[in-house]
Parts: sequence; structure tokens; C-alpha cells
Amino acid sequence: MINISEVNETNNMVEKENLDVRTITMGINLLSCADSDLKVTCDNIYNKITSLAKNLVSTGEEIAREFGVPIVNKRISLTPIALVGSACCKTPDDYVEICKTLDKAAHEVGVNFIGGYSAIVSKGMTKSDELLIRSIPKAMASTELICSSINVGSTKTGINMDAVKLMGEMVKETAEATKDQDSIGCAKLVVLCNAPDDNPFMAGAFHGVSESDAIINVGVSGPGVVKYALESVKGEDFEVLCETIKKTAFKITRVGQLVAQEASKRLGIPFGIIDLSLAPTPAIGDSVADILELIGLEKAGAPGTTAALALLNDQVKKGGIMASSYVGGLSGAFIPVSEDQGMINAVNAGSLTIEKLEAMTCVCSVGLDMIAIPGDTKATTISGIIADESAIGMINQKTTAVRVIPVIGKSVGDTVEFGGLLGYAPIMPVNSFDCSAFVNRGGRIPAPIHSFKN
Repeated sequence: MINISEVNETNNMVEKENLDVRTITMGINLLSCADSDLKVTCDNIYNKITSLAKNLVSTGEEIAREFGVPIVNKRISLTPIALVGSACCKTPDDYVEICKTLDKAAHEVGVNFIGGYSAIVSKGMTKSDELLIRSIPKAMASTELICSSINVGSTKTGINMDAVKLMGEMVKETAEATKDQDSIGCAKLVVLCNAPDDNPFMAGAFHGVSESDAIINVGVSGPGVVKYALESVKGEDFEVLCETIKKTAFKITRVGQLVAQEASKRLGIPFGIIDLSLAPTPAIGDSVADILELIGLEKAGAPGTTAALALLNDQVKKGGIMASSYVGGLSGAFIPVSEDQGMINAVNAGSLTIEKLEAMTCVCSVGLDMIAIPGDTKATTISGIIADESAIGMINQKTTAVRVIPVIGKSVGDTVEFGGLLGYAPIMPVNSFDCSAFVNRGGRIPAPIHSFKN
């Protein structure tokens, strides 16, 4: 039963503490759209998306009005397009045509983003996978609302270093292709290890082949709510701190569960999962870095940061998992630089470096996220960063990712403005020592010994 005090508490979280439901994401299986003819495939894709998702945005807006909870984004995730286009796409340009079709459908139904311009290449690349990957720079430059993700490794298969090398090159080419917009194409491109099938957050969202024909996944947020709660327990011991985070995560997740169930019922599509992740925004006070500082750090990046983030991530999961019937996606704490004002402040203060962020990714939701780097960074250096993050994910049996933006024409000391939820970022220095001999070896890094559990 919900009583009036809980209603008032939720209202306060919305009005004063930046509580929102970050996204309602509809997952759509496109395998039935595949055809040997490219035009038929594109028509099938457009018709299926616009049919299933025609009421997604209006339903989200209705729920937000009726419940008084902001629902910031309405998104769609799709079956990895490398699978859907394998029968009809003979060149990278063929895949670009599919990408343009997706963008047209996204504009038609009014969603913020469509994810799933993706390939799963953790063990090897098919010809179709490689064509899609090589199409990414042109696809990102010729569309607005498409997000691309490539999974290059997993705990079970190891790391596909051929794909890692190729993705370093594609990140650079995407930066060049969108340099007139400060290389924003790279902000919609992420390289993953152990990518989950049901992640509602962009840019890594796709609709896994193990999912139903269509599904509703919801991503909740609320760093501001956690920060507000921790203000009242300053100086208390870790037991009190952890209990406060757990209880707050429970309340945040209950709001998400309510929205997810209502969206599922109104759209007539099954409820999938709640993603518990604390996803920051550029808004003042809506910051994971601010939470870390309230836990006791002068700035994010100070000694103790990784331990504090591990504590936060674990307590969010412990509190949230009791509040939802199905939890999935990434579920923890995101640490994107450009989308978190506290992280930006820490970079500008000199307390936070890429190396410290990499250490933090061992215990957080995802990885090196929304980091702007010098535009002259070599492709092999980017591949080395991807390999490092993939190794962390592979060994630790967790999702890791790299979303770095080499901003063409900018260097350390400059700032780049992306706008909206993507925020702005200082250009961060990258280790300039060469790793090309390592990246160029080719082949696959084998799966770790602990992957053999059958």
C-alpha cells in the first residue's frame, strides 16, 4: 500500500532532487524484416518500427503527466543490424541505407534515439559484421538519432583484437566524418565487452536475440536523490552510509517499476527489466562525482575514489534489486565525464585522469564514457584503450565500454560543447607512448581460465 507520506516523499524527490525516469526503451526484434532485397528490407524495418512504436512517445508523456515523474527520453533498441542486413547488404553503403531508414523511422515516431546499429564480434567477424563496422563513419555523419555499438569481447570468448584494431580506426574516421560538429558522431558510438542484451541506455542499447519480439525496458536515475539523502548522514559510519544508499535506491527503483508496468500495460508490450543505474546529467546536483565527494573525498579522483565508487555501486544494486521484479541492463553507477558536472570539475582541478577513470571502471556500471581526447590521437592508441577496458570486463566478468571522442582540431586545454544530455567536456590528455606493435598483432586474446565453468 502507498500512503500519503510516500507520495509526498516522491514529490520532493522530483521537485528538489532531480529524480527522473531516464528512459523508456522499446526493444524490437527485426529478424522478421530480413530479405535478400535491400529496398524490401528497409521497407519492412520502417513499417515494423513505426507500427510498434507509434504510441511510445505519447504514452510516455501521458504517464509523466499523470504520475508527476519526468520521463526524459523515449528510445528504441533493435536487433543488431549486422544480423538483419546480412542477406541484402553487399557494401558499407548498403548498410548506410538501412541506417538512414532507421533515422527516418526515429523521426516519424518522435523518439530521442534508436540503438542497435550494432555487431557482436567478440569471437570473430562475419563479412556482414565487417561491412557494418566499416559503414559507421558515413552512417553517423548522415543521420541524427542513430546510436551504434560493437561488442568486441566477452568473458566466454576472449577479445577479438582484429575488431579492436578496426574499431580504433572507425572511431578516428567517425571523428573526421563529423568534425564540423566537434566530432559528435563518436558520442553515439560505443565499443563494449560483455554487452548485455537488455540495456535501455544509449549508446550501447540493442535488442538481444534472446529477447521477445518486443519488450519495454526502463532506466531509472537519481544521483541527485542519493546526494540529498547523504547530506543528512555526514560524518556517520559506513553502516549508516550504506543503509541510506540502499533505502534511497529502493525508493528510486519503485518509481521506475511503477512507470515500467504502466507503460507495458498501455502499450500492450511485455515488461522486460529495470536498469538501476545512477545516470548523471549536466544539471548541478545531479552528479555521481558529487556523491563520491559527500562520501568523504575532496574531489573525485582522490585516493579512496575507487573504494567509494565500489561501495556506491554495490549498495545501489542491493537496494534496487528488492524494488523490481526484473533487474537487468547495466545497473550501477555511470561515470561519463561530459554528462556529469562534478566529473568535469574534477578533471579541471587535476584530480581526475583517464588512468584513474580506468581504475574506477573496475567497479562501476560501464567504462570510459563520454571522454573528449585530442583530435590527433592515433587510431592504435584508441585501440589500446579499447583493449585495456575489454580486458577489465573480460577478467572481471562485467560489462565495460569505451566511448571516447577524439575531437578533430582540438587539444588538451580546449573544451568541447555537445549540448543537451551529452553536456560539455574538457579535452583530456592521453598517454602518447606507442602501442601499435601490440594492436597490429592480429588474432584473438583467449578467454580467461575462469570462463570454463561448464
